Amino acid sequence: MKRTLTVIIEREGDGYVALCPEVDVASQGETLDEARDNLKEALELFFETASAEEVRRRLHDEVYVTRLEVTVD
Repeated sequence: MKRTLTVIIEREGDGYVALCPEVDVASQGETLDEARDNLKEALELFFETASAEEVRRRLHDEVYVTRLEVTVD
């Protein structure tokens, strides 16, 4: 079964951190591609090893990524 999940990648120091907010799984890498690939591996491992109950508990069906303008003094 295939599922499309959200991935948020941000630069952190000399590398990148990748997060999947639907199940709160994260990984990292030295490049964008490496961070994304490492997250894919971590997600596949999570879905392979987690119990059905844990997947149900952690899986958020609706995740929205947006930008918000705020005033910064």
